[in-house]
Amino acid sequence: MSGAPDTTSHSSHRLGPLALGALGVVYGDIGTSPLYTIKTAIEWSGGAIAPEEALGMLSLIFWTLIVITSIKYVAVIMRADNDGEGGILALMSLLGIKRGRHPAIIAIGMLGAALLFGDGAITPAISVLSALEGLKTPAPAIAPYIVPLSVVVLIGLFSVQYRGTAEISRLFGPVMIIWFLAIGALGLAAVVQHPGVLAALNPAVGAAYLFEHGAAGFLILGAVFLCATGAEALYADMGHFGRQPIRLAWYGLVLPALVLNYAGQTALIVSEPPAASPNPFFDLCPAGLQLPLVALATLATVIASQSIITGAFSMTRQAIQLGLLPRIHVSQTSAESYGQIYVGFVNWALMALTLILTIVFRSSDSLAAAFGIAVSLTMLLTSFLMFVAMREVWNWSLPLSLLAAGLFVVVDGSFVAANMVKFFEGGWIPLVVASIIFFLMTCWSQGYVAMRAALERDTFPLADFIRKFRGKPRVQGCAVYLSGRHNVVPVPLLHNLKHNKVVHERVVILHVQTEQVPRIKAAQRVETQDLGDEFYSVTLRYGFMEQPNIPRALILESIGCPLRFNMMDTSFFVGRLSILPTSAFKWRRFKMGVFEFLHRNAVPATEFFQIPPGRVVELGSQVEI
Repeated sequence: MSGAPDTTSHSSHRLGPLALGALGVVYGDIGTSPLYTIKTAIEWSGGAIAPEEALGMLSLIFWTLIVITSIKYVAVIMRADNDGEGGILALMSLLGIKRGRHPAIIAIGMLGAALLFGDGAITPAISVLSALEGLKTPAPAIAPYIVPLSVVVLIGLFSVQYRGTAEISRLFGPVMIIWFLAIGALGLAAVVQHPGVLAALNPAVGAAYLFEHGAAGFLILGAVFLCATGAEALYADMGHFGRQPIRLAWYGLVLPALVLNYAGQTALIVSEPPAASPNPFFDLCPAGLQLPLVALATLATVIASQSIITGAFSMTRQAIQLGLLPRIHVSQTSAESYGQIYVGFVNWALMALTLILTIVFRSSDSLAAAFGIAVSLTMLLTSFLMFVAMREVWNWSLPLSLLAAGLFVVVDGSFVAANMVKFFEGGWIPLVVASIIFFLMTCWSQGYVAMRAALERDTFPLADFIRKFRGKPRVQGCAVYLSGRHNVVPVPLLHNLKHNKVVHERVVILHVQTEQVPRIKAAQRVETQDLGDEFYSVTLRYGFMEQPNIPRALILESIGCPLRFNMMDTSFFVGRLSILPTSAFKWRRFKMGVFEFLHRNAVPATEFFQIPPGRVVELGSQVEI
C-alpha cells in the first residue's frame, strides 16, 4: 500500500526540505502561541504577579511543552500511524475499523474530530487578534481599529481559499524560519540580561507554584495550556512529511525558540513592574522594530490559520471517506499536491463562525477562555486511544501501558478540568459546535447502516439473477450499476428491468470501496471478477485520503483488467432514494429524519464520483428506515 512519507524512506538531502515544509505547515499554531500564552496567564491571575509567580508560570509552560509535545506527541504517539497518516481519525481507523468496528473507539474518534472542527474557528480569530494587538504598543491610537483590521484580514484569508495555496505555501517555511529565529533571538537577549529565569526549568518551581497557590494556581493551568494547543497538529499532519522531518524541526528549531521566547518574556516581567509590560511578547522588541515585528507576527498567524483551515478540509474528506459525514463537494486545487483541496461549505461555515467570535469577543484575552477546552479534550481522547495502541499495536505489557498512558491521562485531565472553569466565559462555544457535529456524524453513520439494511431486504442473490437471464435477449451497450455489495442485485438494476424491461449485453456491478489506509496505488485500484454471461463485478479501491474518480479509474487505472470501457458506450445507473423514517421510537425517528435531510442535501453520487452527467440514468425509489 502506498502511504505517507516515513523516516526510513528519506535520504539526508530530502530531510532538510521536508523539515522546512513542516515548519510552514505543522508549526504555525504552536509557533504563534507566545503571542498570547503569558499575556493570558497574567490577565487570569489578576494582572499583577510577583517574580516568583512569573517563574512558576514559566516552569509550568516549559514542562507542558516537554511532557505534552516533546514526549507524548513527538516521541510516542507519532509511532501510532495508519500507513504513515496521523490524526485522531486515522488512529480511530487503525484501532476501531481495521480491527473490527469497536463502537467505543469509533465514538472517541468521532468526538475528537468534532472537537477539532469546533476549535478550527477559534484559532484564526485568536491568532490574528493577538498579532494585530501588538500595534497598541507603538501606536496606542490604533486600538479601536484592531477588531475591524482583524475582520479584514480574516475575510481576505477565507476568500482566497478556493484558489488553493500551492504557490504561496512555498513561502510558509522560510517565513516561519524567520519567525522562530526572531522570537528566539528576542527571548535570548532578555535571558542574557536576567539568566536567573532559567531556574524555572526545574520542575520543582512549577510544582511549588501549584501547591502554594491552591485553586488559583490550578486555574492558571488553563492559560498555561495555550502553549501546547498546536501539538495535535504535529500528529495530524504527519502524513505530509513523515516523522523524522517533523521531529528534526521541533527539536532543532521550534522547541528552543519557544523556550527562549517564553523565558525572555518572563525575564521582562521579573525585571519590570507588571503594569509596565501589558504585552510582554511585543515589549521584548526594541521600539524601532515593533512595527516590523507586528507585520511578521501577522504573517505567522495567517500561516497558522491557513494550516488550521487546510486541516479542516483534509479532516472533512477523511470523515466522508470513512462514512462519518455525507458527501460534500471537494475541489482539488493543485495537480501536484494531493493535500491541496478546497471544501466550500466548510470554508464559509468556518469563516462565519470565526468572524462572529472575533466581533463578539473583540480581544485575544477574551477568546482564550474558549480556546483550550476543545483541544485539551481532544488530547485526552487521544491518550485513551494511545493506551489501546500500546496494548494492541505495540504489544506493550499492561503495567507499562497503564503507567505511560495513565501519566498522560492525568496531565490531560488536569488541563481539561482547568479549562472547564471558563465554560461560561466562552468555553461552551466549541463544545456546542462539537456536539452538533458529533450528533450529525452519529445520525449519518447510523442512518446509512439502516438504509443499507433496508435496501438489501428488497433484493435477492446476484447469482440467481444471472442464471435467470442466461441466454435471454439483451440490448446493446454497457450498463454500470453502482452498488454497496457484489453478491446481491443492485436495486437500480431491478427498477430498470421493471420499468424499461431491458438488460444490457454487458452488465457491470461496480463497488467503490474505501480502505482503511490513506492511499492506494494505481496498479491496485481496480479488481475485476467475471461472473459469467457478460456479468462482471468490479471493485474500485480508494484510501480514505483520496477523492474517487470512477471514469479515470476505469479508463486509465484498470491495468490488467479484462474489460475495456468506452464512455460513449457506457451508461451509469444509480438510485435516487427517498428516505422515509418510520421507527416507533421518537428519538430514533428524529435521528433518521436528520439523516434523511442530510441524505437529501448530500452531493449526488454521480458528482462525488466524477461521472459525466450525460452518461447517468437515475432511477427513483423509496426506502423505509
